[in-house]
Amino acid sequence: MSSFGVTLLRREACVVVLGAGAAGLTTAVVLAEAGASVHVVAEHVPGITSLAAGEMWGPFRVEPKDKVDQWGQRSLEIFRKLAEDPSTGVRLTSGIEASRSAEEPPDWATSLPGFRPCEPVDLSAGFSVGYRFTVPLIDMPAYLAYLLRRLDAAGGTIERRRLASLADAAPAGVVVNCRGLGAQELAPDHGLRLIRGQHIVVTNPGLTEFFSEDTGFSPDLLCFYPHGDTVVLGGTAIDGEGDLAPDDKAAASILARCAEVEPRLAEARVLEHRIGARPTRARIRVEAERMEDGTVVLHNYGHGGAGVTLSWGCAEEAASLLTAGRGDGR
Repeated sequence: MSSFGVTLLRREACVVVLGAGAAGLTTAVVLAEAGASVHVVAEHVPGITSLAAGEMWGPFRVEPKDKVDQWGQRSLEIFRKLAEDPSTGVRLTSGIEASRSAEEPPDWATSLPGFRPCEPVDLSAGFSVGYRFTVPLIDMPAYLAYLLRRLDAAGGTIERRRLASLADAAPAGVVVNCRGLGAQELAPDHGLRLIRGQHIVVTNPGLTEFFSEDTGFSPDLLCFYPHGDTVVLGGTAIDGEGDLAPDDKAAASILARCAEVEPRLAEARVLEHRIGARPTRARIRVEAERMEDGTVVLHNYGHGGAGVTLSWGCAEEAASLLTAGRGDGR
């Protein structure tokens, strides 16, 4: 860190982080471990949308691509290290991503360990191409609990409270806006929109590998991620909807799609439904600005479905903006 940045972080009475999802907690950890006095303010701890995530690392359909590639690779490096400790909820897992049409593999996958095209015998009926690789899977309840423990160890504090405005975060020399969709009012930023996601958690009938279909822009997703005794099945991506109530019809469709690829899932017992609303914008916003009253506001939101995938890279860039004492463009 530059001397200006260290002085900024230590001079202020407090750095207040708004939001306790993956973006907020990771940014809070990075800042607290850099020596800042960090106080997290959030209505839900941990955040509902992050708790509802699957989660497989993969920077999928988010912009700006050049920055996303950097943020994603940095996060991947850290997740690989975290996978060495089972208590983090991160585990390196092999599996298949497949498509029903002949398409090139996603560029982020080709450099992953064990990457190779699938043989036809490896694919379920209806799929024309697939690729095998090893990637971090993140058990979100366990992982968010790990972040909370790490924040506590770094001296960070947490307050459960809903803020109506950035001014409600006072007194703070630095406010970090990781409120996701709440940034619509706080920023304000009306370029944000919701994409509703639903997953189902079922008992694990013996799966050890993940499966994910490249469904393009379809609202009906197909993936399953094993986490020990449970499997997370997905999912949906309904643009413009934010209702967090379980949809039984959607749940039945998710289970049917997954069981078609892996028949053992048909008899799995449903344990819970996880529903979240992914805060999405045309370009992820990681930007620092100084308000008229002198308060530095650091924005880190709009990650869509890639919030966990990009979390460490975005958090470190956010910290570097404070370190440099500057802001970048949107």
